[in-house]
Amino acid sequence: MESPILAPTVQDFITKNIGVSLSKLALQKNPFLDIEWLAVLKQIEAKTKAKDKLPLWFATENIIYPSKISVEQTSSEKTAQYKSTLVSGDSLIDLTGGFGVDDFYFSKVIKQVAHCEINPELSAIVEHNLQQLKVTNISCHLGDSKQTLIECNSQWDWMYIDPSRRNDAKGKVFLLEDCLPNVPENLNFYFGYSNKILIKTAPLLDLSSGLSELKNVKTIHIIALENEVKELLWEIHKDYQGAISIQTVNLVKDKIEKFEFVYNENENLPNFGTPKRYVYEPNSAIMKSGGFDEVALQFNLDKLHKHSHLYTSDSVIDFPGRSFEVTKVIGYTKNEMKAVFSGIKTNITTRNFPESVENIRKKWKIKEGGNTYCFFTTNEKNEKIVLICTKIA
Repeated sequence: MESPILAPTVQDFITKNIGVSLSKLALQKNPFLDIEWLAVLKQIEAKTKAKDKLPLWFATENIIYPSKISVEQTSSEKTAQYKSTLVSGDSLIDLTGGFGVDDFYFSKVIKQVAHCEINPELSAIVEHNLQQLKVTNISCHLGDSKQTLIECNSQWDWMYIDPSRRNDAKGKVFLLEDCLPNVPENLNFYFGYSNKILIKTAPLLDLSSGLSELKNVKTIHIIALENEVKELLWEIHKDYQGAISIQTVNLVKDKIEKFEFVYNENENLPNFGTPKRYVYEPNSAIMKSGGFDEVALQFNLDKLHKHSHLYTSDSVIDFPGRSFEVTKVIGYTKNEMKAVFSGIKTNITTRNFPESVENIRKKWKIKEGGNTYCFFTTNEKNEKIVLICTKIA
């Protein structure tokens, strides 16, 4: 790909200005005669976004970046790498290739990957970047992905789809039927070319809403990165009619927190009890899953309240979330609050509590920070209580 952006002087300028204020740079005179200043600024902006999200791309020479929005919408390397563990076989076609990060990692485990992209500029950028990354088993196909499927006329071991969540008429959307491509509408057509489909959706999509739009769902993967849910992955197998597995994953620095249960199968209720020596808060992927009773049952923990989603035990366990040792439990009363919180710093979390963290801080003049963690919550007797804790994990 011949582009003035790739000139060594331009690339050097871009690298030296990573993280510099764009508004400050915009006021400078364009030092390059054969390239628009805005194009240089956009490369700096997008590459800055890629520094933490896409470290391999950032560290590779002569990478060309698309718009900042394309970089923002692409998978991070960490989530893409995990995603590649979910597929196997000889062939995969990505109907919505985008910047190609997912396909790069799919290509590590799949012999042949097809990258489909309707945007000519983005398709050319990905093809160029794959050469810089020395990837040889990804083919780039420009044009409408449905047409590409028809023209290739092949059976694929996997199909991957990341529908665009922007609609020209409706703006940002979350229902699958409003995304492009419309997966629910085209599902039977897609099954003509692959028996296994992996669909990525926004984390805001409600699980029951997605299940009402899709059929043959075998597994829903909820992927969080550093305790922030980044994406939902819907694994669909042609003609599958069995139980739906929910698999939650939180990718943290030194470990992967996993939790799994069967959707809507559990009929048992957990035990409810008063706070014991240790208390646990599930990670964000589990919170998104809604498997609150399953957490208590699988780890043999008591819940504090049906809606509090905090768990407790007498002995400490390895838990997929944050773990705390309880040092004191008080009632949410004026006297007890004044006696404990007069002029101290603490970290506050609310769970099933009628007041916001902001209101609590303002009302009781509590500053943020320190090594104490407080949970403002409700116990099984519907009493408002405060758990004063120290963090252990």
